[in-house]
Amino acid sequence: MKDFDRKALLRAAMAARKFSYAPFSHFYVGAALLSTDGRIFTGCNIENSAYSPTLCAERCAVAKAVSEGVREFAAIAVVGPEDGETTPCGVCRQVLYEFCDENLVVLCGGTDSHYTETTLGELLPKAFRL
Repeated sequence: MKDFDRKALLRAAMAARKFSYAPFSHFYVGAALLSTDGRIFTGCNIENSAYSPTLCAERCAVAKAVSEGVREFAAIAVVGPEDGETTPCGVCRQVLYEFCDENLVVLCGGTDSHYTETTLGELLPKAFRL
């Protein structure tokens, strides 16, 4: 699914970012994951004072989709601070690779007009797979 509304996906991620719980880092992130059937699953980062249970926005969106029975994805938008470009962390890249191939479109940004487009393969060139 190469044809999709990139601005709409970024806006969905921006809307999800508003729900972030980030009292420690103050780094608010939203994600919007587009399934191959056109549905969008959103997520936000949810921090925890123990740090390791912290849930990134991307993994939140993946968990929502998988828990609804969806396992095929075309794209994901990840947005952080409006003045920056946020990319998925290494753990999120690996989790995405569990359900996607290297052609997953990844939009990294802060707004729907300030973003870059890449692929999961470019972000994680030697992904681990069993």
